Amino acid sequence: MPRNTALALIAALPLALAACGTPQEQCISRNTSEYRTVSRLLAEVEGNLARGYEWRERQVLRSRFAQCQYVSRDRDGNQVIGTYGCWRDYTDSERYRVPIDPAAETRKRDNLVARRAALAPGAQQAVEACRAAYPEAS
Repeated sequence: MPRNTALALIAALPLALAACGTPQEQCISRNTSEYRTVSRLLAEVEGNLARGYEWRERQVLRSRFAQCQYVSRDRDGNQVIGTYGCWRDYTDSERYRVPIDPAAETRKRDNLVARRAALAPGAQQAVEACRAAYPEAS
């Protein structure tokens, strides 16, 4: 897949710009979010095709032994805090593999490539406009 310099420049932008970034960074982030989202999705689909499966996550309820506390009063009426062993439930995230349909993933990849190519000129213009509007001292 041939790559031109405009795509390379856009792809070199940081994927996640912090909200506390400079005004120029905030402007670039705001105006290239769709391009970055499509690029992230494309990378995910290409990874799925390379592996032959995709990763999904599910929430699993598990139990573990923990220290629990109880509060009681002694004979004099003073508050007493004690501990005992107990089972506590917690929710854990578990990744698992899901087989993919290679034909559907290939169509998805082709659509994302076309969408990214359509978004690239607008994103490049937005980056140039943000750099012109908010020049940073070097």
